[in-house]
Formats: sequence, structure tokens, C-alpha cells
Amino acid sequence: MASTTTTQRNVVFVDGVRTPFGKAGPKGIYAETRADDLVVKTIRELLRRNPQLDPARIDEVAVAATTQTGDQGLTIGRTAAILAGLPETVPGFAIDRMCAGAMTAVTTTASGIGFGQYDVVIAGGVEHMGRHPMGQGADPNPRFLADKLVDPSALVMGNTAENLHDRFPGITKARTDAYAVASQNKFDAAKKAGYIAETLVPVATRSATGWGLATEDEPPRPGTTLEDLAKLKTPFRPAGRITAGNAAGLNDGATACLLAGEDTARELGLQIGMRMVGFAFQGVDPALMGIGPVPATEKVLARTGLTIDDIGLFEINEAFAVQVLAFLEHFGIDDDDPRVNQWGGAIACGHPLASSGVRLMTQLSRQFARHPEVRYGLTTMCIGLGMGGTVIWENPNFEGDK
Repeated sequence: MASTTTTQRNVVFVDGVRTPFGKAGPKGIYAETRADDLVVKTIRELLRRNPQLDPARIDEVAVAATTQTGDQGLTIGRTAAILAGLPETVPGFAIDRMCAGAMTAVTTTASGIGFGQYDVVIAGGVEHMGRHPMGQGADPNPRFLADKLVDPSALVMGNTAENLHDRFPGITKARTDAYAVASQNKFDAAKKAGYIAETLVPVATRSATGWGLATEDEPPRPGTTLEDLAKLKTPFRPAGRITAGNAAGLNDGATACLLAGEDTARELGLQIGMRMVGFAFQGVDPALMGIGPVPATEKVLARTGLTIDDIGLFEINEAFAVQVLAFLEHFGIDDDDPRVNQWGGAIACGHPLASSGVRLMTQLSRQFARHPEVRYGLTTMCIGLGMGGTVIWENPNFEGDK
């Protein structure tokens, strides 16, 4: 009988890019722009930025969307690959893990690379919440509530965030508003420094008044103050704590990244932005969805033999400020720790659901290049229906051992 061998190797994040994020709705910059065209733009930009990569070397295109219908349905990984002009030999598929769609596209295809079955892949996500609001067309089984499998609040993300406030009464609205103001300020500073522009691809847009060009994110509100946030309504509960100011909005946008085996990246002359160390997903009570990053991070730290003190940079998705603060509180990290979300986060720039995981990774990779004193970083996010996901990365520019 013939013998077979398997290959295990390092997986690297080569490059990532995203469209500017827009506000969902008829007045948003992408109101008349198709979701699949947003993905196509990111794929083409990756190829433009990495001309040494022969598109025929791409083994897979994995694209996530939470609401897989209309212009973000029809196995969007495959259709986007064709629309982007990749060779017909390049396959693709669609994936859904709600907010962690792009993160899961990365971890799934990275697993294939690590096992030696892929060499180069494109992974990303898209969400056009203006055209496809979260849950549009879904038909939740009545047994979820009839059999009391989940609390009724579990199906409304804002309610789950209010529940998290109940669980952690020390995380007050004053703290979440202060965190939100800091997110806006950090994002504005990163934008002015030119860091955000490095991650974006301009997108031609169409509207009733003609053509435009999206070159920057639409949601940020620089100059936001605590006084501004104190005036906002609490739509999920009377006298609640969640507002439009301390949570991410409803947004449109797409992301994509190149992953490769480290040996393949060196063979092709591709940059190595960061190495994957490990990842984990973990389920939690759906009514406390926002706590998901905590057990997911505990799980991957245990698997990799690292501790939270080994992590020098954190990119935490800001679905809600309370969710970020619950994570920081659990690990004994200050609300304003400079290692956390150095360029601000989704409260400022937006959170087009399935696309956000790759935004976190793209930013961490670029931060690694500016921080050779940092060896490890992580990207983490809470996930609808009660989950969390965390990926730990290693900085190839680390100089600590030199």
C-alpha cells in the first residue's frame, strides 16, 4: 500500500485591504452600489498591491456574509472571484458566522494552508446592511422561545448588550461613553497620521445625483464629547445604557486579505505581515453574547501556552463599548490601556458585520510593522447568537531576541 504524508507549516497574513465603510440606508455612500462589487474591489486591490502573485496560484476564495441573499448571495466567494477576473480555475465559497464571518474565512482557509492543502488564499467578508438588514428573510424556529432555549433578548443584539451591563454593574454608562469618545479620538488621530488610508481602496459610487468616489469612512464623528453622548436615546431599554454613541452603527463595506504558507510567501517574494499562532471559537449564553471574547481568548491562550501578559497589541471589535470593557475587566486591563485598539475601532469607523474580522487583522499587521518591540497580538470579537472568536498572531518584525 502506498504511504501518504501530511504537511504542517506556518501560516502568514500577507496583506489586507478594505473599502471605506459607509452608513447603511438610502443616504449612505453605497446605497446604489452592489455588495459583490465591494468585494471585487478589495480582491483587485490585493492583486494590484502584490503584482508578484500570479492569480492562478490562488487556491481558494472564501467570502463571508451574514445575510446571504441578493447581491451578497449566490456563493459569493465564487462569484466575486469570477467578477474580479481571477482565472476560472480558482474556486470559491461563502461562509457565515455572523459578525465573525471574515474571521472564520481566515481561520478556515488558514487551516487548509497549515495542513498543506492550500498555498495561497483570499479570505474576506462583506455586509451591505442598507440592502440586507441583519436577519432579513430569516425564520427563527419558534422552539427557541417556546421551549425556552434562549432568552427572548438573545435575538436582539442591543438587548444582549444591556444584559451585559446588568451582569457587570461596575461597567457604567459613564465608562462606556468615555471609551466611545476615546475610540473616536484615536481613530481621528490615526486617520490624520495616514494610517487608515493605507488600509483602504477607493470605491466608485453611484447615486441619484451621479457618480462619486468613496475615499474615507462615513461613520466617524471626530470631536464627539461626553456631553454629546449623554443626550442620546437608549433605544433598547428605558433609561438604559446602550446608545448609538457607544455602539457600532449599521454599516456597509467589504474586506479581503491574502494568506499563504510561509514557505510559499518566501518563494513568491510576498511580504509577511504576521504569523498565525492559534485561534479559538467558543459558545456562550446567547443572551450575553458580548462576553464571548473572554472564553475564546482563554481557550486559545491555553492552547498556545501563552498568557494575557504576552500580548502586546489588542484589536478588539467594538460592537458595543460594554463588551470591550467586560473583556478588559476580566483580564485586568485598564480601560485606556495603550495596547488596546490603538487606531480606535468600530464605534468610530463602523462594523459591517461579516467583514470586520479582516479589518482587525489588517490593522494589527500594520501596527506590528511599527512596533518591533511587540511579539504577539490578538484579534477578537463577540459573535451573534452567543459566541466569541480570537486569533493570536506573531510579529515577524519582533526584535526582542536580537
